[in-house]
Amino acid sequence: MTTTPDTGEYALKRARLQAILEARNTSTLVLTSPGVLGWLFGGARVQVSLVGEPVLAAVVRRDGNDTVPIFMNERARFEDEELPLGLPLVSVPWDAPLLAPLRSTFGDEILRENEVAGELQAARAALVPAEVDRYRRLCREVAALMSTVLAGVRPDDTERQVAARLAGGLVALGADPLVVLAAGRDRLSYRHPLPTTGPIGAVAMVVVCARRQGLIANVTRWIRFTPATAEEEDVQRRLFEVEHAFFAATRPGAVLSDVFAAGTAAYAEQGFAADEWTRHHQGGPTGYNGRDPRAGASADGLVVSHQAFAWNPNVPGAKVEDTVLVGNGDPEVLSVAADWPTLTVSGLARPLVREQ
Repeated sequence: MTTTPDTGEYALKRARLQAILEARNTSTLVLTSPGVLGWLFGGARVQVSLVGEPVLAAVVRRDGNDTVPIFMNERARFEDEELPLGLPLVSVPWDAPLLAPLRSTFGDEILRENEVAGELQAARAALVPAEVDRYRRLCREVAALMSTVLAGVRPDDTERQVAARLAGGLVALGADPLVVLAAGRDRLSYRHPLPTTGPIGAVAMVVVCARRQGLIANVTRWIRFTPATAEEEDVQRRLFEVEHAFFAATRPGAVLSDVFAAGTAAYAEQGFAADEWTRHHQGGPTGYNGRDPRAGASADGLVVSHQAFAWNPNVPGAKVEDTVLVGNGDPEVLSVAADWPTLTVSGLARPLVREQ
């Protein structure tokens, strides 16, 4: 049987929501998205279909009279395996609207998620110690899996075969394979290469976003079967310096838009096109959403200690991405595998393209 989440962790997060209600002078907050519910309930698997809506919601009340509407056919499993003990569940018929109890129980003074999106992002930004422990384990295991699976790849393997091995391995780890990308040499110009029946060939990029207990590990790795040219090695080295610019700016108290500006400015500084960053997103905070939010020039959130990030600077034919944890100095790289070749860049070990 799955161990239910810790009630102490729930209480810490519930207090953050209480602060939002008090600041807004509002009685009720309704939470309905997978990322927010997964965060509040300690990584509970709130969806059945990975592309479906959650099968429960959270109605958080300023007076403490919270309720958790849940479809009746899901209730027993959630009580036994998914939710912190003692939550006030309200069964809803499977063929009725999930939030039907709101109509008769609460008045019109209700905040929806989209009305407090920024406050909710800030509330879940700083990971509590139990979350950090879960994240470290997940990222370490995902990185090790990628190392093991990619070690067995051969040039005539298809992109889909490689993706299938990774997806199966992630499920065996108890993780949801939210994103599995694979690109052989002929498709490296695509920034989001969904796998095809084409062969991996001489050079390949593989990307994984894996969710377990709500948290998402984001990792990119490269393999090759022919020696890199001097030009390819130079591109990789310069891209690491772009990544370092993002890392160096990602410090507690920094405004996210300023971090983004520092990182994107590094493209020109490292000899890439000044507008290279406009051709694909650069990543940003992560955790219970793949990017939470995706960083950009208008992102006004503050970086906080114990916040997770996944920057992914990229140019045609090169990309680097790991999940890291912010502290007061250099970030802690969570998605590391001891047997993957690395290059030390400003004190951090960064993943090289592995030759096989």
